[in-house]
Amino acid sequence: MQTVNIHEAKTQLSRLIDLAVKGEPFIIAKAGKPLVKVERLEAPEKKKRKLGFMAGQMQVPDDFDTISQGEIERLFHGEE
Repeated sequence: MQTVNIHEAKTQLSRLIDLAVKGEPFIIAKAGKPLVKVERLEAPEKKKRKLGFMAGQMQVPDDFDTISQGEIERLFHGEE
């Protein structure tokens, strides 16, 4: 595993991160003493969404698009 000092890490950060992403972790040291280890993170798996996962659990009434139509029209026209 490669050890680099802070100054080198600052000037070569992009290159060092590319190496870590490819599976080559490195250590950043100050005055020869290791401070931190930099390594690739494993991305969490994304859960795939399934279409129709609630099929059969809900029912939409046949008159769904006309429910409360009369009341909505009265309110729209300012009638109570």
